[in-house]
Parts: sequence; C-alpha cells; structure tokens
Amino acid sequence: MCLLWAGMGVGIPWGRRARRCWHEACEAQGWVWGSPGVRRVMEALAVGETRGSAGRPPAGRAMVWEDTHLPGLVGALLVQALGCRTTHSNQEVLRSCSLVFLATKPHILPTVLAEVAPVVTSEHTLVSVVAGVSLSTLEELLPPTARVLRVSPNLPCLVQEGAMVMARGRHAGRNDAELLQTLLEACGQCEEVPEAQVDIHTGLSGSGVAFVCAFSEALAEGAIKMGMPSGLAHRIAAQTLLGTAKMLLQKGQHPAQLRTDVCTPGGTTIYGLHALEQGGLRAAAMSAVEAATCRAKELSRK
Repeated sequence: MCLLWAGMGVGIPWGRRARRCWHEACEAQGWVWGSPGVRRVMEALAVGETRGSAGRPPAGRAMVWEDTHLPGLVGALLVQALGCRTTHSNQEVLRSCSLVFLATKPHILPTVLAEVAPVVTSEHTLVSVVAGVSLSTLEELLPPTARVLRVSPNLPCLVQEGAMVMARGRHAGRNDAELLQTLLEACGQCEEVPEAQVDIHTGLSGSGVAFVCAFSEALAEGAIKMGMPSGLAHRIAAQTLLGTAKMLLQKGQHPAQLRTDVCTPGGTTIYGLHALEQGGLRAAAMSAVEAATCRAKELSRK
C-alpha cells in the first residue's frame, strides 16, 4: 500500500483510532505504504505518531518520497517516528506500492502523473485529493484502464473528525471504493457520491469549516459584549457547536426539530432566533455555500 503525498496541506492524523485502523489493515494485507513529499502531512504523521507507538508500521513497511525543498528536520522526524524508507523517485514509490494517494497542487499534478504513468499497472489504485481536477482529467493523463478515485477531505481530518466524500472513476470497482472508505473512516466520516457533488461538498464542508468558525466567533463576541471573559466565551461557543453536532448526528434529527425543542414560548431562544432572522443569517449561510460551490466549479473548469 502506498500514500503518495506531494505538497498539499492536509494530514492523515495518527490518533489512536487512526493508528489502529491503518495498522490492522496493513498487517492483514501485508501492504507497504509510502508518503512522497509533503509539509503539513509529514508533520501530522510524525507528531501524531509520537503520541503513542501502538500503530507504528513494521520496519520497512513505509516509504517516503524525500522532497529536497522540505526542511530536513521535518523529514528526519517522520523517518525517525515511522521508520520510513526514503526515495527521491516517485516511480520507485509506484513500483513498491499499490494504493497511491496523489496530493499535489493542481498545476503540479500533470508533471507528477507524466512521471509515474509509465509504471502504473492494473495492480495500482490511484486516489486524488487534488482540488479542482476531475476524474476525466486524471484518466486522460494515465493509462487507459487506470483505476482512479477522487476524494474531497476537509481540515477536521487532522483530529479524526473529517467530513469526506469520494467518487469513482470509470474503471474503479466497488472493492476499491470499499477499501478506500474503510481506510479514510479512520480520519472521520466518508461517503461515496457522484462526482458532480464533489464541488458542492467543497462549498459545504471544505469551506464550511471557515463559515462555522465565523459563526462560533460571532457567538463568543456576543457573550464578550455582555461581559463574559474572552477565553471562556470562545470555549463555551466551541463546545456548544460540538455538542449540537453530536446530537444531530447521534439522534438523526433534522436541525429544525432540535431548534424547536430548545425554544419555549416567550423564552430567550425565540427572541434570539428572531434577531438572527432579522440579520439574515439563514440567507447569508445559504449564499456562502452557493458562492463557494460556484467558485469550486469555476476552478474545476480552468
């Protein structure tokens, strides 16, 4: 098995659940995995692994593409923490590994694919987390029968609470999708969707992290205005979002139902909701997702 990371700021976190999942999968299948050339990803792997050694890959099971532009300390930390082998050749990673994650910047991807295409075989499964690059584009740059999947992650993957979607290319089978989904669930929730919904996911969940942070900040500042200390206000706002999200997911309720449960006639909540409606919160949130989705589609066409 191989993880081909080449310069995107998304990390696979190695908390307890993630380490256990990857470790058991690698042990069961005898996979070899690799990690070519990242910055934050390498740091996330190295730092996460130092929290415990339960999921440390067996010696010789990991391969890292060593980017000469990376600070030497980062690469050294990863090698020391995970016992990785290093290589300067992406082709060598492909020759050693069968499941490959591509995480380049969009403008770099064609160069990377041109380098590895000659060694891609029917044994490889290629997974792209490159923003704005369609499955059809990937398939055009690879051998005709290459098995390709596309994944859209978001930042909370770093704490094993990501919201991800994946889409299959023409030659990727159900087994490829199920394997990928099982592995990615170590980083959060992953669902298979038609590729047309990937850009919508970017607007909803990729960009949505920033939208939620803006709302959390506004909640806290409202409390600060009323006299609560800043640190306490921000902690309570964040915990309120976390608790509400857990209730929605665990109970499977529509948000409107939970909102109704909180409201009492003439109470504080309905007065606050009225103020939010006057401020246009609902329309602003919908417009934000629409704008981010349209921008993602625009970038995909370039």
